[in-house]
Amino acid sequence: MRFGFVGSFGSVVEVVDMAVEAETHGWDGFFTWDGISLEGLEEAWDPWVVLAAAAVRTSKIRLGALVFALPRRRPWVFAKQAVTVDHLSGGRVVLPVGLGVPDDRAVSGVAAEAPTVRERAELLDEDLAILEHAFRGETFSYSGKHHTVTDMRLLPRPLQQPRIPVWVVGSYPSERSMGRAARWDGVVPQLRGDRAMDPMTPADVAEVVGWVRAHREPGPVPYDVVIQGVLPEDPQEAVAASRALAEAGATWFIESRWDPKTATPDVLTARIRQGPPIL
Repeated sequence: MRFGFVGSFGSVVEVVDMAVEAETHGWDGFFTWDGISLEGLEEAWDPWVVLAAAAVRTSKIRLGALVFALPRRRPWVFAKQAVTVDHLSGGRVVLPVGLGVPDDRAVSGVAAEAPTVRERAELLDEDLAILEHAFRGETFSYSGKHHTVTDMRLLPRPLQQPRIPVWVVGSYPSERSMGRAARWDGVVPQLRGDRAMDPMTPADVAEVVGWVRAHREPGPVPYDVVIQGVLPEDPQEAVAASRALAEAGATWFIESRWDPKTATPDVLTARIRQGPPIL
């Protein structure tokens, strides 16, 4: 299992410095996040600017955002941004994507950008289809309910082939949501209903992995199951918790701390310097 870390809070310089620290201290991935105006999380940076800066200051670590709110973005612009940072990083970008959260006023507070959950899901499906065309570097057209593209070609192609890996948020056990994630390169699973805010247990992970194996055609690249949360502070307990998730089928654990009162830049940097668990 690989380990990533979210640089959730700090100045833009501090966040980019965290990416360097993460690479230095043995983490496999560094992630920023994609938000514009969330109550309590107002100080947010543009993820592509952060990732571009991190790309030129690191050489090995995977880079992404947890998660990109794809339905409020133009997919052809998003594809160009992704390919640019893919080349800048030497092919280290990964794209976790989801519907976006209504708490972000860029989703719910802008009339033209305030679709229902169903409409955002439709947009996500169309956006992903356009990304697949765009990453091929061939001229394509697309006609959907929300997007129409005519004779577009995006070059250069990504360094990573057959495409930049796309991890899709999957709401388990929703057939539609999980089915969407199973068609791509990885799933960032979330539970539904009363357990929506609960962390994924090893039993939950095993269920998700079983679902994916039963519904997904084998692909040319390994499929990732990406768990986010906070590991125990005690190193031995962190190893035990990580090992249980890995044995259940998780391929990534991404340390994600979202309370700005406790996840200060100093705390985040200190945690990064402790390094990930060694399994």
